[in-house]
Amino acid sequence: MSTNVQETTAWRGRTAVDADGDKIGKIEEIYLDAETGRPEWLAVKTGLFGSHVSFIPLAQAREDGDDIRVPFDKDHVKDAPHVDPDGQLSHGEEEALYRHYDLEFTSSSSGDDRAGRDTVGHDVSGRTTDDAMTRSEEELRVGTREREAGRARLRKYVVTEDVTETVPVKREEVRVEREPITDGNVDDALDGPAISEEEHEVVLHQEEAVAEKRVVPKERVRLDKDVEVEQREVSEEVRREEIDVDGPGGTR
Repeated sequence: MSTNVQETTAWRGRTAVDADGDKIGKIEEIYLDAETGRPEWLAVKTGLFGSHVSFIPLAQAREDGDDIRVPFDKDHVKDAPHVDPDGQLSHGEEEALYRHYDLEFTSSSSGDDRAGRDTVGHDVSGRTTDDAMTRSEEELRVGTREREAGRARLRKYVVTEDVTETVPVKREEVRVEREPITDGNVDDALDGPAISEEEHEVVLHQEEAVAEKRVVPKERVRLDKDVEVEQREVSEEVRREEIDVDGPGGTR
């Protein structure tokens, strides 16, 4: 039988059969020698609905098609001393198993005083993983994302309003001037008939208030953006795992 750890541990989940080819049970785990690290025991689920775990020496096990054949009778395997599949075999448990299978047991058979599988520890809540329990917790990571908050646009429209301005206007009025006849103007006064009808006309002018409009550019208007920064609090519920140790002297 190959002692390659990787190859042997791949036997998990395969069916163990006895020397006559009868099914013993499903291989649940491979136990390794704690000192050498070499595969040493098969932990096989037996009994009704696989409710019992029996240990079989791996030294003479071999592949037989898809199955793993061991040189022991099915009933002999099921009668093996009961050992809790808690991840390690004690010195006494290994000695009892060796004796049951008529194998020589020495202190070197079990390395130190325990044989362990490649995953130490027994997970009672599901499939065994390794020799430790992972504690995890959620971490809150906050950041920002950009979204459209609205749109601004410039729109030009025409507003009409009344504007009143005051402007001075001039007009001409007639003023009659009279002067007495003197030696200086007598000749002018006697120029013409002595008695006659005569008309004299003066053209009068006046100013009128008028308004005219012209378009005058006043300013240029455009849109720009400013960035305002403010502080916002983000609240979220995060979870974390805590581990308690149950038993005498257990601490958190």
